[in-house]
Amino acid sequence: MKGHKMVVKLLSVGTLVFLSTILNAQDKGIDINVDLNKHDNWYQNPIVWVVGGAVFILLLVALLRGSKK
Repeated sequence: MKGHKMVVKLLSVGTLVFLSTILNAQDKGIDINVDLNKHDNWYQNPIVWVVGGAVFILLLVALLRGSKK
């Protein structure tokens, strides 16, 4: 029984240290910018859509030609 009490104490202390670390980490003032009006996303570039469309059409043609024997 003595070993059981020691394990419970160690787990309790470990849990308290873990929780205090999490709570202290949330206290820090972190500046997070979630501006949704940015226009520098890669998928908003028209070139990406043109190249993507061309690749899609080439794959579609290759698959349709390859299935006819």
